[in-house]
Amino acid sequence: MKHTGTRARRPLPGSRARPRRRVPAPRLPGEGALDPAPADRGLRAGPGRLPEEVLGREVLFAGVSISVGIILFEGSLSLRFRDLRGLGRAVVRLCTVTVAIAWALITASGMIAGISWRLSLLIGALLVVTGPTVIAPIVRQLRPTRRVSSMLRWEGIIVDPIGAALAVLVFQAVIIGGPEPAVGPALLTLGRLVLISTALMVLFGVALEVAMRRHLIPDFLDGVVFLAAAVGALVVSNLLQPESGLLTVTMLGIYLGNRRELRLEHVREFKEHLQVLIVGALFVLLGGRISPAEVVDVAPTAVLFVALLMLVVRPASVLLGLLGTSATRKERTLLSFMAPRGIVAAAVTSIFALEIEHAAERADLEASALDVTPQEALRLEAEAERLAALVVDAADLVPLVFVTIVVTVAVYGLGVGRLAERLGLATTTPNGILFAGAPSWARQAAGVLQGLGVPTLLVSLAPAEVSQARMAGLRVERTHILSEYAVEDMELAGLGSLVAGTYDDMTNSTAAREFAHTLGSQNTYQLSRQGEPEQRSGTPGGAKQRTASKLTANVAFEPPLTAPELEAKVREGMTVRKTRLTEQHTLADFRQREPDAVLLFVVEDEKAKVVTAHSPPPEDSGTVVALVRPRRDASDR
Repeated sequence: MKHTGTRARRPLPGSRARPRRRVPAPRLPGEGALDPAPADRGLRAGPGRLPEEVLGREVLFAGVSISVGIILFEGSLSLRFRDLRGLGRAVVRLCTVTVAIAWALITASGMIAGISWRLSLLIGALLVVTGPTVIAPIVRQLRPTRRVSSMLRWEGIIVDPIGAALAVLVFQAVIIGGPEPAVGPALLTLGRLVLISTALMVLFGVALEVAMRRHLIPDFLDGVVFLAAAVGALVVSNLLQPESGLLTVTMLGIYLGNRRELRLEHVREFKEHLQVLIVGALFVLLGGRISPAEVVDVAPTAVLFVALLMLVVRPASVLLGLLGTSATRKERTLLSFMAPRGIVAAAVTSIFALEIEHAAERADLEASALDVTPQEALRLEAEAERLAALVVDAADLVPLVFVTIVVTVAVYGLGVGRLAERLGLATTTPNGILFAGAPSWARQAAGVLQGLGVPTLLVSLAPAEVSQARMAGLRVERTHILSEYAVEDMELAGLGSLVAGTYDDMTNSTAAREFAHTLGSQNTYQLSRQGEPEQRSGTPGGAKQRTASKLTANVAFEPPLTAPELEAKVREGMTVRKTRLTEQHTLADFRQREPDAVLLFVVEDEKAKVVTAHSPPPEDSGTVVALVRPRRDASDR
């Protein structure tokens, strides 16, 4: 008895009923169209064509799975256990208890929105994730406190494979397990998934570690080899246990990223560049499978579902999950309204929607077999009917998740900055100054900037400098600017620029290059180098003596001076003072009045900008902070 596929679909509340999409027969990659291509298909891979019609369905989704694995591997390489100091319990609860609560609440929200309980369980597992591809840019732009940044990044990476594993269990137990949930096989699947992922993580991780330590891989091939290893681990893992690859590559990345002996900065940089390309390609490919009509169909359901997701599910799961941890009330509040979904959720949802279609195809073929008893044929036909109905309902999952992604990214991305600023956990316009070194001119400048509302931080190892800075009421860290603490753990919230002003030019250059990864190369400055020949083509031997430009940073101040020259001016009695520029007292008037002044900073609306020879202050606005000679009749304007 062959299933004819005529069962009508139950439309979701508020959505228009549309004809059921026929479950396509299996095809080889590139073998024709999967279904008719009407004119309203929206953005497609060519006129009226689906991406899988061009690439082939199996090739498309294999590529999607590998791409998601690469994204998670890249993100997990940056996760450091050292970031969990004081946050271990909070992060564990965020990735376990909060996930369980969110899963239950998302499932309930789906049922309230009119989605069947089986698919609600599945979408609940898929949407417990917070998109790492969205979290990372927001954190990079927002630059919240280290604690908040660590919690968001760990949650974004770790919960993704957990969500995929939950989806596997739901799929195994509820979707294809028959009319009654099959808990036993699901638990067996979970055990196999964890065991296989752990074994492959150890195998590939140790192999890469040994190869790196013994210098078996040329430096220029490190990124490619790590990429190949991640893809290989994912493919092997998925062959042994479907959908276990995401957990494998995440564990592999965490293992390698926390091996102190391995220098992986160039690998991380390679992966970051690759991730940008992959994310853009995935959005185009997966977005091209959705037509505007499908989005309109799910819009009423999506509005209610996303509202519950953002206003009830996330706040409740975070507040309950983090009770009794070291997370402060302000941190819990910010985390409650920071859960954008990204391309990983869309990709995994698309994969599971395809798996439901595959299950329906297999059930349809089994029901039409000729060598089964009548009773078995009836059972198989009923199962085929059930799965066929799920295929129809599952057609709404992908557009629903895409609407969720768009809304959550828009709302959280545009609104979280103001919330973080109100809570004092970040600033949308970081404009503070980080000083490498705390000589007298830097301490004076920091005091003046602090009086103008600009946050500052002095970093020095010299006990005398640190002591004097603290007595002046300045924020100071006693550490070397290139120490692991300064580079990895030091709190930089609110700081937007670095002025490297130590007596060691190489330290200044290295610090500027290192902090350019966080602050941006346009915001890192160093003092003029000592003994550097003028950059004139006629200078004999100048090119052999000058430091290569790629090893230096922007030169601060006007005129640019070396560290000894600045200290000499302070010993001569010059001090750092502020002067307001107006139409009545312009920059030209200031220069005429203070011909020996060294222009350091200009402050407008509590935003500090480093003055350079190529970036002078405005003529008649802002407040100039400069090193000037003392005058008896002088006063701050």
